[in-house]
Amino acid sequence: MMLDPFYLIVDSAEWIARLVPLGVKLVQLRIKDKETAELRTEIRTAKAICAKHGCQLIINDYWQLAVEEGCDFVHLGQEDLEAADLGAIRAAGLKLGLSTHDDAELATALAAKPDYIALGPIYPTILKQMKWSPQGPERLRLWKSRLGDLPLVAIGGLNVDRIEGVLSQGADSAAVVTDITLNPDPETRTRQWLAATAPWRSVEMPLGRLQNRTVDGSFGRNTFKND
Repeated sequence: MMLDPFYLIVDSAEWIARLVPLGVKLVQLRIKDKETAELRTEIRTAKAICAKHGCQLIINDYWQLAVEEGCDFVHLGQEDLEAADLGAIRAAGLKLGLSTHDDAELATALAAKPDYIALGPIYPTILKQMKWSPQGPERLRLWKSRLGDLPLVAIGGLNVDRIEGVLSQGADSAAVVTDITLNPDPETRTRQWLAATAPWRSVEMPLGRLQNRTVDGSFGRNTFKND
């Protein structure tokens, strides 16, 4: 399985309606603290938008609703994994992404036979409090060596300036939240992410050539708040 190198994470169908039509092909709907009826509405709306624009939708945490609503991808954290019914998820045909932060969590994730694994935080993040120190992009290469063909997602503190650093270290996809959602111009920032990840999307290039490629200077190299 291949993942788009630009992995957008947002907390509402409204964000999906704003940004997916710009060309986003991989998005996670990560909503916290809403009632089931609201969640169901959000999922249905997001699913319809993504279907219209050929975008892969991943539902965070709520695997039961993902099954009931006919979604095809769910992402779970380690605590959610403990409580999830993997048999039911697989029986429904859902693909599975899992978060990892250390060697023990990686072993647990691999035992669940996921369709991709995420590693984070790569850089300091403001998205949520974490007990793990930043991993650094170099750790991605070690993780990828253990995963083989299993896709690896880098997450935590990423912005446009850091895309090349994580993808050239072995990540298959770079996940982003606040560099876009807290940006004063989310649409322009989304287009910058799409342009900066284009070399990894359009053709498979030798690693050395990707390491020598630089992000277009027209992006301005401004650093906004990170995930």
